[in-house]
Amino acid sequence: MTTTYLYNDNFMPAIQSADKPVMVDFSASWCGPCRMIAPIVEEIAEEYDGMLDVYKVDVDEADAVAAQYEVMSIPTIMFFKNGEEQERIVGFRSKEELLRTVQKYL
Repeated sequence: MTTTYLYNDNFMPAIQSADKPVMVDFSASWCGPCRMIAPIVEEIAEEYDGMLDVYKVDVDEADAVAAQYEVMSIPTIMFFKNGEEQERIVGFRSKEELLRTVQKYL
């Protein structure tokens, strides 16, 4: 599975209807650290397909969602379970660091 983009109109339905933990990468195309973490997010999406839903949110395209969740710096990775935010990681992190967080919610 590759990551799917969410926007203002489909963010809440996707998060609230998920039957597994959700990881959301808030980023933008112009952000250097976002481009560095993007391949890591894709690898996690592929490796945990069926166990974890992974989405991307472009903060320029989904500004209402970014504002609702008070995303002030990117990349921001958020973890949701049962439709509720559980944790957020701000800034670039290694794959190992992200996987430690993923494991907590599986």
